[in-house]
Amino acid sequence: MRQGQTSLRINDQVEVIAGKDKGRVGKILRIDSGKNRAVVERINMIKKHQKPVDTTQPGQVIDREASLHISNLMLVCPECAETVRTGKKFLEDGTKVRVCKGCGATIETAKN
Repeated sequence: MRQGQTSLRINDQVEVIAGKDKGRVGKILRIDSGKNRAVVERINMIKKHQKPVDTTQPGQVIDREASLHISNLMLVCPECAETVRTGKKFLEDGTKVRVCKGCGATIETAKN
């Protein structure tokens, strides 16, 4: 896959297929297409040590999500509830949609 190209979108349900969080499922929060990395909700948690901003506020340790490489994520189909590969298809009105290779259902991302 070339840099910047992925079939994953924000708000997709994905499963981690490699690494310390293998088997866990979460929602994509952000995608960095330049580095082929994605941030998934409550997956790959790290501790960030933050200095105090001023003397009235103490320093703290913050738990936050770190990014994962896109190759370690696989889309979960909303219809068949399995991890699947995706394809692309044109509908009658000319719009291009993602298609589940397992069950053939169209995959639509939930908009916020």
